[in-house]
Amino acid sequence: MNDRDQEIIELYFARDEEAIRATDKQYGGFCMSLAMNLLHNKSDAEECISDAYLKLWHTIPPKRPPSLKTYLAHITRNFAISRYRKRHAKRRDSGLEIPLSELEECLPAVEQDTDLKYIINDFVASLPELDRKLFVGRYFYAYDLSMLSGAYGLAPNTIAQRLYRMREKLRVILTEGGYSV
Repeated sequence: MNDRDQEIIELYFARDEEAIRATDKQYGGFCMSLAMNLLHNKSDAEECISDAYLKLWHTIPPKRPPSLKTYLAHITRNFAISRYRKRHAKRRDSGLEIPLSELEECLPAVEQDTDLKYIINDFVASLPELDRKLFVGRYFYAYDLSMLSGAYGLAPNTIAQRLYRMREKLRVILTEGGYSV
């Protein structure tokens, strides 16, 4: 964790409202980008970010996350996905549905499984750096293929094929781990 993140966390522990302003200054743009990738609606994204800051305020303390950025990304992403699902409950939309449906093809239908989380984390950690970035970009940040293409200089079809191969590897690992996919 960098020194600035540590300072911000200490502000939360001191219950100093400056913590929220410092968080916004440090990670506001990052959170907006993440929420917009999922929601494609600025006012919804802003509400998710506000909710994420409030959750930070209520969870730090007692939590002391090892990475403020990662912890905030996780919270923001969860609020954005919840908002997306509420808005699109009765209709399907190509925005978030495509990355999630791609990944659902190789994941078992379980609600909360700690072992599964560790298996997936180990799988992602075992990937070569570029593949790891593509996988996380697509399935955590919900970047579309053209955005990944521009960021990594690969053709969208090449990225789609690499992601397919990664999903197939994950499917094999999960099947060998006793999960029915």
